[in-house]
Amino acid sequence: MVRKTSRKITVAKSDPNLLSVIVPAYNCKTIHRDLTTLHRYLEALGRPYEIICVIDGRKNKRDKTRELAKQVRNKSTKVYFYSPNKGKGYAIRYGMARAKGGIIAFIDAGSDLHAKGIGMALEHMKWYGADIIIGSKRHKASKVVYPWSRKILSFIVQRATRFFFGLNVSDTQTGLKVFRREVLVKVLPRLLVKRWAFDLEMLAVANHLGFKKIYESPVEINYNFASNIGIKSIKNFIADYLAIIYRIYILHFYDDENHDLWQGDSKLKSRYS
Repeated sequence: MVRKTSRKITVAKSDPNLLSVIVPAYNCKTIHRDLTTLHRYLEALGRPYEIICVIDGRKNKRDKTRELAKQVRNKSTKVYFYSPNKGKGYAIRYGMARAKGGIIAFIDAGSDLHAKGIGMALEHMKWYGADIIIGSKRHKASKVVYPWSRKILSFIVQRATRFFFGLNVSDTQTGLKVFRREVLVKVLPRLLVKRWAFDLEMLAVANHLGFKKIYESPVEINYNFASNIGIKSIKNFIADYLAIIYRIYILHFYDDENHDLWQGDSKLKSRYS
């Protein structure tokens, strides 16, 4: 009888000069346009880059996100697919595990966030010598209109985030963030949230580990925020939020001495060092 062994992951060297951009997508009819636009914009930046699109499962038989993404024909874009749907946070981590750049970013699909926000974030990273740059819809230079109900909710979350986690940022949930690889190497193995508060957990854990240089950059968003928030989403976000507080201050889950408790999904282990 032959004993079945787990597949060994080959770890290659990362490229410090490369920019890796992760694009998580689920049931996204605009994904072809999103990837094509992103490709054109990154070409104009004049620096080496790769685009990693992760299709987070298929909603139903009418969901053609995977097929549309595969129609993008350029050497810089890679498309990955798995099933079933696991959540945006999982999709981003899946892409980050396959990113070989020294700078790793992610941007939401859906054509709401303008791709030029990546260039602004990179400039801010250079100016501040930052560990992490957050695209923020509340930045004074951002071009975005959203309702007062969303502004009030964002203000409450910002105040709570500063109080509980010491994060002096105005917006943790906009889908554009840029990281130095060194930050992600330390942070990613410790994360648990796969869906609602993934962005917040990344930032809270990074700050907890001593990566304090977290700054915001402006974004341009063409979107009606009122249509994207529901009671269920808010409840799930609050539940994840409270769980992160509990893990940091009560369980000390994210601390080095508890590394045996961290999840070891082989699909989320880095392919590059």
